[in-house]
Formats: sequence, structure tokens, C-alpha cells
Amino acid sequence: MPKKKKIENKLSTFTSVILGIFADEPFRPKNYKQVCKAMGIKDQAGKDVVYKLLINMKDEGLLDEARPYSYVMSKAGLAQFGPRQKYVEGIVEMKSTGKAYVVRDDGEDIFIAAADTYKALHGDRVRVAMFPKRNNSKPEGEIVEVLERRHTDFVGILSISHGYVYVRPDVEWMPVDIFIPRGDLHGAKDGMKVIVHLTDWPDGSGNPFGEITRVLGKPGENDVEMESILAAHEYPIEFPKEVEKEAAKIPTRIGKDEIKRRRDFRKVFTVTIDPADAKDFDDAISLQKMANGRWEVGVHIADVSHYVRPGTALDSEALDRGTSVYLVDRTIPMLPEKLCNNVCSLRPNEEKLTFSVVFEMDDEAKIYDRWIGKTVIKSCRRYTYEEVQTMIEGGDGDYKDEILTFHALATKLREQRMALGSINFHSEEVKFVLDENKKPIDTYVCVQNESHELIEDFMLLANRTVAETFGKPESQWHNNTFVFRVHDEPNPEKLNKFMLLISRLGYTMNLSNRTSLVNSYNKLFKDVEGKGEKNLIQTVALRTMAKAVYSTDNIGHYGLAFDYYTHFTSPIRRYPDLMVHRLIERYLIEGQGSADKKHYEEMCQHASEMEKQAEEMERQSIKYKQAEYLQDKIGQVFEGLVSGVSKWGLFVELKGNKCEGLVRYEDLPGDIYYLDDDNFRVIGQETGRVIQLGDEVRVVVKAVDLFKHRMDFEMLADKPMKPKKSPKKKRV
Repeated sequence: MPKKKKIENKLSTFTSVILGIFADEPFRPKNYKQVCKAMGIKDQAGKDVVYKLLINMKDEGLLDEARPYSYVMSKAGLAQFGPRQKYVEGIVEMKSTGKAYVVRDDGEDIFIAAADTYKALHGDRVRVAMFPKRNNSKPEGEIVEVLERRHTDFVGILSISHGYVYVRPDVEWMPVDIFIPRGDLHGAKDGMKVIVHLTDWPDGSGNPFGEITRVLGKPGENDVEMESILAAHEYPIEFPKEVEKEAAKIPTRIGKDEIKRRRDFRKVFTVTIDPADAKDFDDAISLQKMANGRWEVGVHIADVSHYVRPGTALDSEALDRGTSVYLVDRTIPMLPEKLCNNVCSLRPNEEKLTFSVVFEMDDEAKIYDRWIGKTVIKSCRRYTYEEVQTMIEGGDGDYKDEILTFHALATKLREQRMALGSINFHSEEVKFVLDENKKPIDTYVCVQNESHELIEDFMLLANRTVAETFGKPESQWHNNTFVFRVHDEPNPEKLNKFMLLISRLGYTMNLSNRTSLVNSYNKLFKDVEGKGEKNLIQTVALRTMAKAVYSTDNIGHYGLAFDYYTHFTSPIRRYPDLMVHRLIERYLIEGQGSADKKHYEEMCQHASEMEKQAEEMERQSIKYKQAEYLQDKIGQVFEGLVSGVSKWGLFVELKGNKCEGLVRYEDLPGDIYYLDDDNFRVIGQETGRVIQLGDEVRVVVKAVDLFKHRMDFEMLADKPMKPKKSPKKKRV
């Protein structure tokens, strides 16, 4: 074997050619046959030489063995030969067409043609070889290595055809089917929905290989479709046996010694207020008149941390889930039922362990003192929002005076918050009336009212108080690790687009400073109340905002105008709240030093990602039920609002049920339309008819694709036309 120094100084021509072949794709394995083909060697003698050279190059450290008799370029080889291209890393955003974009850590997008995606899938972290940049073009490259696979389990339809077995995944971004080698199908039949686990993607194969791990059932059945949504996001449907065993061992009775260690609120007026179908009661509020004439108001939160301890299977599972998931027809809890609906739930007339924030305030909700600590309570009444709203509006009910006192104090707190610059976003939630088979027979929009705001304002106060206690500079713990709920400033680009939109609809905003912007938002929401464009403007306004996330680095909460904010009030259904409870106990009660910041930041990032995923699952379940609701209404006419303008057509949201469908341009009446996307509208070439965002229209349900959650509409030509205004035309 030649000396290493000699090889480093001067490579043989043959070795240089081989290294050049590997340098083109340094992380893609090649065997000696593939190298011979690239070199044009066909005779056996030449192949034997290449085979021996590859072994020598491996021994000399120029190549690494990726798998038996298959090699990739080593660091020594790259150092010797030098990479021919610049390599970057990022996350793949796969499109249904097969092409992709790789988003670098600095936010830059790299375009990847369909032929250059290698074995990458949506969400994977990959290495990209950059192509030479062309003038004024988007950066382009080729994926050469999958560094980390994001998804390994997929939901799809099993197909058995001409002796081949494969699964076609439901997700649109999956550009290929998954081949199933002959083996155990677990009883699955052609056309069934299954879960498949990706096992391998051999070199030279256009399709990955997988194995069926679970049969979900027949497409279109409610349970199958709901479980498909969960499985597609790899969210566990059931709890592991060891978790259930731990939960089963938790006592339901509270020991006397534990009660002695806590502040006792069992004889204080305490109630819960929740949706009618709720079972996991996280929070309760208490009220009593003090000797000095002020009010003592307590915000009591289930003490989940007393039962769920770090290092247990219960805690590990809760961390993995991150949050409970609320689909249309079911709740998939973060904690087993014994905990979330029984032991921890603040049910009426039962003694419960709680973590509380207690305030001393006057009739104007001015706060004179506050206390944070562990308590024991006994709720005397469970209210629904509807019951409380009835009393607020003048009706009768149990403990009406106390409820109206809560309402008066909450109203004052809200006024204070708005005066400080909180943005008054209103949310609307789609609800369904389901029959015995869970098929939607009606749908409606649930609007937040004063009873919801009553609870919200006390929870906001508690969350803010906890964050200030441990985050303010004057706090003895302000240098300690803590978990905050942070919300960044609006995205300038999105904000400019929003201003353009509302200006087309006749509204204005002042961006000169934060106060002016907040006042503009709140005035805008008042101005659009009761108007056709209300939902549109509120929805787009929300999209201008950054996404609130969890972090150990506090930047404040822009939307609420709070310098310090956290999540403390829902530990049954949110893991970050449980983290906050543990930190409070560590610092305030046990007097320990700062927790590991890196560990908590990693948990914060995971919780933020799981929250985002849960929201997506909830949206998908709503879209599926909306499609199912319209499935038997083909040909029926509905009133709607134009909710979006795109190159494919107009999106229309139906009034009352918020089902959103697409009106393709060929289904617009009586004309050929041009897209004026700068002004969020389309214009008829001959008639001059203008159709823009927020317009009220009538549509016919044309088609429904239940499995893709898509609805197609056709617009009726029975609304008055608007005058044509010198548009900048873009042909559709």
C-alpha cells in the first residue's frame, strides 16, 4: 500500500476521476458497477480494477462504506478533492406536483425541481447542493442527502393491482406511492384505509418501501376518517399500557396531611364556568367580601403537577402529546381519562387540589395585593356559559348576585386591558349538530359572548400576574429560567397587504406607532360589525399577526400588550402550563435554584410545534365535516361571501356554516373574467362586472370531494353589477 503522504500530495488519474464522480454527489452511495457505468467501463478487466481501487480508497480514508460494497465520499476525500458545489441544509416543503422548496435556517427558499428531490419528503431536514445562480432567479439546487426524516408513518388507501401492492398516501405533498412487498397485510383489503410505516428507500427505486402497521377500515366512515387525521400527524389514539397503569394507581382521595399544607378555600364561594359538553374543568373562580370592604377573588387551577411527576411514564406521554386535541366529534386528551375527567377535574361538590392566584381588589378592579400558592377547594356549582349569559342579560339563576359581581369586575379588567393597548380580536367557532352516526345534520357558528369574556379576563389576569412575578427585573427570580407565552410584532409584509385589502373595501389604518395601529385595529373591528366583510377582515387581520409561541426568552405579548405573559391556567390540556406550575413550585415553595434553560427551551419548542399540529388536525376535522354536511346538498343554493381571490378562481364562504368552496373561473356567470390580484378582485371582460373580496354572492353546490375535503361551487348571476374601474388586468 502506498504511503498516505504520497496519496495526499498526488492522486493518480484513475483515483481522481473516481473521486470526481463521487464529488458530484458526495453523500449518495455508489457501488463499483455504478462507478464503472459512469466511467464508461464495460469490460470485466476494467471493472476488476475499479473494484480494487474502491477498496483501496476506502482503506486510505478517501471513501466511507455506506453499506456493504457501496461507498460515499469521506471528509478526507472532500478535503483532498474539494467539493464541486456549495452545500446548505434546510427543511423540505414538498408540493403536490413533486417539486419542492428547501427553507434554510436563515429563511431563504431554495427551489428544487421534481427530478432533483432525491428521496426527500415534506418536513425532512436535507443537504442541498447549490446550482450556479442565474441572474435575478430564485436560488436552485439538488437534494443530495436526507439528514433527518420527519414523517415515517402515512395514512392512505391500499391498492392491489396486477400482483402489485402499494399505498397511495392521503397527503397531497407525498409525490409517490409506497410499495408494499409481499407479506402480512393484517387483513387489509383493496380500497381500505391503512397506516403504513416507511421502512426503506433503496437506491435506484422510484418508490419507498413500507409495511402496513394498522388497518383503519373503510374510507368515508366517521371513525375511520377521524382516526386517519390523527394517524397522519402521528398523534397517538390510545395511551400505552404503562401510562394507564400509572394512572390507575393514583388515589382519588386527598390525604389530611396534604390539605394541612395548603390554603383552604373549601368554604369559600367557588364555581366553574365551561362549555356545556366539557368534562375537564381546569379552572375555577372564588369570591368573598373582605372585612375592609374589598373583594377577594381567587383563580384556582387544577394542581396536575401534584399527580404527574417528572420521570414517570405519565409525564413522558404528556410531553410527547403536548396538548389535548379537539376534533369535531371527540377529544383526544393529553392525560388519561382518570386524571383529566376525574382526579384533576374541578368537579362540583368534590374536594380538589389546586394552584391558585388570589387577588384583593375593589369595585373598580384595582388590585391591592396578590398571592400565589397551593390550595384546596370545593366548587359549589358548575355553570355552563349559557346559564351565566342568561343572568348577565337579566334572567334568573343560582347565586346571581355573585355571578354579576364577577361580571362587573371582569368588565373593569377588560376596560383596563383595552386602555393599555390590547387588540380586541373576536373569534368564531364552527359547531356541528351530529346524529347518532356522527353525521352532521346542522351547523352553526358559536360566537364569544360576555360569559366567555368573564372567564377569559380572570384567566388573563392570573397568567399575567404569574409571568410578572417571576419575570420582572425587580423579581428575585428574574434571572431564573421561566416559560413565557410570547407574541412578536406583526409581519410588515403581511401588514402592508392587509392595509391594501381594507383600503379597497373603504377602510383605513394608521401605522405611525403601536398605539395608533392598535386603535386602528379596534376601530376597524367595530366598523365592520354586522357587515358582509366582517369575517373576512377579522380572519385576514389575524393572519397579519405573528404566531404566539412558548419560549424561555421573553419578548412580551404584542396582541395583549403585556410585557410579561405565560400560560398557567390549563395544565390538564396544555403541557407548558404544567411546566409553569413546576417552576413556580421549584422557586416559590421549595426555594431551589434556576432550572436548566436549555432543557426547558427544547420543551417549549416542542410544545409550540405540537400546538400548531393540533390546530391543523382540528381544522382538518372541521373541513371534513363541512364537506360531509354539503355532500347531500348538491344543487342547493346558498348565500355566501367572497373570501379569497386566486389564479384558480374565487373562494366563497357560505353564511351560517362557514363552509368554504372554490368557484372556478369557468363557473363564473356570463363572461370571461380577468384577475386583478392587486385589488383582490376579478373583472368581466365584456360586462365590466366586478367581484371582489367581501362581496355577497349566491352559489350552487356543484361538487364535493369528501376525501380531499374539497367543495366546488358555481356562482349565480343575480347580484347587481358594479361599475368597471380601470383595472390592471391579468389574464386568468
